[in-house]
Amino acid sequence: MLAIKYELIHECKQSGARYGKLHTPHGTFETPVFMPVGTLATVKTLSPEELDQMGAKIILANTYHLWLQPGEKIVEEAGGLHKFENWGGAILTDSGGFQVFSLSKLREITEEGVTFRDHRNGAPLFMSPEISIGVQNSLGADIIMSFDECPPYPATFEYMKNSVDRTIRWAERGKKAHKNPETQALFGIVQGGEFPELRKYCAEKLVEMDFPGYSIGGVSVGEPKDVARKMIEYTVPYLPKDKPRYLMGVGSPDDLIDGAIRGIDMFDCVLPTRIARHGTAMTSVGRVVIKNKVYERDFTPLDPNCDCYTCKNYTRSYIRHLIKANESFGQRLVSYHNLHFLINLMEQIREAIRNDRLLDFREEFFEQYGINLPGSRGF
Repeated sequence: MLAIKYELIHECKQSGARYGKLHTPHGTFETPVFMPVGTLATVKTLSPEELDQMGAKIILANTYHLWLQPGEKIVEEAGGLHKFENWGGAILTDSGGFQVFSLSKLREITEEGVTFRDHRNGAPLFMSPEISIGVQNSLGADIIMSFDECPPYPATFEYMKNSVDRTIRWAERGKKAHKNPETQALFGIVQGGEFPELRKYCAEKLVEMDFPGYSIGGVSVGEPKDVARKMIEYTVPYLPKDKPRYLMGVGSPDDLIDGAIRGIDMFDCVLPTRIARHGTAMTSVGRVVIKNKVYERDFTPLDPNCDCYTCKNYTRSYIRHLIKANESFGQRLVSYHNLHFLINLMEQIREAIRNDRLLDFREEFFEQYGINLPGSRGF
């Protein structure tokens, strides 16, 4: 028995996007889905009850950070992440690979793993596929990730080929080390940068290993949006239709729509809560930088077309005051709204797929949101 099952229900006749359901040990949810990021077993400033209230079905936690604090064994003793953080829905953990490669300037990659420095105090650390999977087994998430090398952008073909080969070998080692396949679904991660032949090669090798799902990595590492879209297009045709596809680290509204058009089922990103803490809101008419003086006497909701808790109860003027005063309640209000906005956007995307009109929806949304791209459907 596999831990998860993906059910493909409908493909949009206009765009080819997929509407489906993902069955996990902690609930079934519709896809495409956006997953709020809770790095240290908490989505910053928000409670699990608030996430449930806004309709979140699956959230993320970060293996690297939880490995360092409080330690995976403490989480395991608590009964796993679900009990530790009081979350009844599904949880996905990343492998820690992105943090290993992005937070440590000094690192040494060998076949065995990566030696690097703790980003907090400089202490020496070592991470391997076996260690990453072992930590994730202890954390107990429903979906876990292979430990991969997260290469920089840009990179030469030679560097990327060697990196992809290592990622494939590490994926195989991680699969062998995985102890709980009946309760935790391990995804393979497709790398290959901007090179079509490497994306194809990596995807085909991982599919041969028969993972329950597949992630597309190496996106959102500094590449232009058109390059990122091509990376997705190079990868998706080689992934099985009966398993979920997860695009890692992507969360702007235009990227969610364009990713769904390309056949992606799952998305995550820190963007909505990160920009919220600095006072930027995603609204139906585009981004609102609430610190701007124009909102000082604006007693209307943050988003006039939103029915979330924030917009039903508080004004732009009040939220501006809180953000300017560095009050955490202001950060909470904007974070709540931004996540609600993206979760609601995904529902609209799913409805558009079911009604075979996702390209029409894209055009309407981009016009209202103020996104200017060449051509009415220049995706």
